[in-house]
Amino acid sequence: MTCHAGRLVRQGGWLALAVLTGCAHPPVPVIAWSIEAESPRAQVRYLPGGVIDIDTPRGLTLWYPDRLDGPVRIAFDAMAVSAGGPNDQVSDLNAFWMATDPAASDRSVFLRPRDGRFEAYDTLTTYYVGIGGNRNTTTRMRRYTGRAGDRPLLPEHDRADPAALLQPNRWTRVALIADGGRIAVERNGRMLFAMTDPAPYRSGWFALRTTQSHLRIRRVTISRP
Repeated sequence: MTCHAGRLVRQGGWLALAVLTGCAHPPVPVIAWSIEAESPRAQVRYLPGGVIDIDTPRGLTLWYPDRLDGPVRIAFDAMAVSAGGPNDQVSDLNAFWMATDPAASDRSVFLRPRDGRFEAYDTLTTYYVGIGGNRNTTTRMRRYTGRAGDRPLLPEHDRADPAALLQPNRWTRVALIADGGRIAVERNGRMLFAMTDPAPYRSGWFALRTTQSHLRIRRVTISRP
């Protein structure tokens, strides 16, 4: 797997990413991100400098379209915007990775679209991280089991210390890692969470996720750990 970096473009009703393979070649055909939003007032826009602007009053999930096979490292810069807007809550920088739907053929997350509500994703098998959740009071990692209402949370994956929370208007670098049984989340080069999964999810989809928040994302890269 080569490194991917890209720039968002708008094509019809799709938000799309023009991918540069190898981080040094001309763009190949665009691939569309898929938006699942709870509110019709949610906005996902492309800003200068390759920035994705997500501004939503309720739940929103933004799926990267390609299935990813491990080992994989997904990294991106993120900022929680605080500039007086109605959704500038500095909260919920969240993500799914290695996500699949056990009830769908080929376990695709796209065959049964969801409406953006958080609980609608309970039936996925996936890893999840929520940085600055619950109005920026908690940061948690979970391993979803595919059963409704079952989002196990281990004590060591439940943080509320200031270093684990969001800071307004400041870029932070997040990396999501699935390397066999080694599952980890890094932030600014430091380990935020780590676990050893005896039955790891080795393939699936990646999504950005938030609710009642205003986030900006840039420099999305996908590589080997």
